[in-house]
Amino acid sequence: MDVVDRPALDGARVAPADGAFEGFVRQGTILETKAFTSVSDEAGGYAVPREIDAEIARVLTQASPIRAIAKVVTVGSAGYRKLITSGGTPSGWASETGPRPESATPVFTELAPPMGELYANPSASQAMLDDAAFDVELWLAGEIAAEFARAEGAAFVAGTGDNRPRGFLTQPVSTARDGARPLGTLQYLPSGAAGDFAGAADERLIDLMQSLRAPYRQGACWVMNASTLARIRKIKTGDGHPLWQPGLADGRPASLLGYPVIEAEDMPDIAANAAAIAFGNFTAGYLIAERGETTILRDPYSNKPFVSFYATKRIGGCVADSEAIKLMKFAAA
Repeated sequence: MDVVDRPALDGARVAPADGAFEGFVRQGTILETKAFTSVSDEAGGYAVPREIDAEIARVLTQASPIRAIAKVVTVGSAGYRKLITSGGTPSGWASETGPRPESATPVFTELAPPMGELYANPSASQAMLDDAAFDVELWLAGEIAAEFARAEGAAFVAGTGDNRPRGFLTQPVSTARDGARPLGTLQYLPSGAAGDFAGAADERLIDLMQSLRAPYRQGACWVMNASTLARIRKIKTGDGHPLWQPGLADGRPASLLGYPVIEAEDMPDIAANAAAIAFGNFTAGYLIAERGETTILRDPYSNKPFVSFYATKRIGGCVADSEAIKLMKFAAA
């Protein structure tokens, strides 16, 4: 009698060889340290596997627009420091045989992004985790990414710097030009009226764009929320052409006066004295410093029958170059 090969029943499936983390998530089984990065079990937790951490990073880049355009550095501790100079090396002219007096020395300033611990604490019932049809890793990555994206997106724009990043909208502001403002103070241009544009809106936007020096305009972009963008999309030039232009290819952002537009929902709406529009080179202007790994603690005891997954990540941020970002403030002056 011939033996017929039959597909295995669904309940007889063999768990994949890389399912150690899934076993930890579902049942709290012991993990092999070699499958994870530097965080040890003696520290009370395990680092997220590389596949899941990459998934979180991808979702964060999509959901947190400032992260996508800023400079992001990975640090090994919370004590990240960066040296910046407030000007170039002065020079002078001399004849062929004339004396060369000593020139001034550039001034160095230490930049220390305020850092805090970003955390998420999603929960699921043990019965849900036991369901073989439930993709635990995808759910966990999505839950953590959603929480982290919401929190960090708000902090990069308007964070206070108290145990969290300092947003660029909380920096001191002034109408003084570059070179005349203290280091760390952003320049703003008034719209001419409280909560509105005074005169031709396109001229105000052009003034804001041109206030950014040419080296920074290479790689610059506009940042505003959807409500402000809806207002901008209705603005037309004197000959009837719209300032806003849609992206010509999939994946490319729309443009305003030739520069891409980034929607950040944490930017304020157009209102009296609100800095609702930013224009700048955020790669040069804003610095994000973060620890490389996300750690997760599995807690099946505190809230039975639910299992909590306490995820943490150290992250900081601040304005690195105050000449690289300009603001439009909807005020008379």
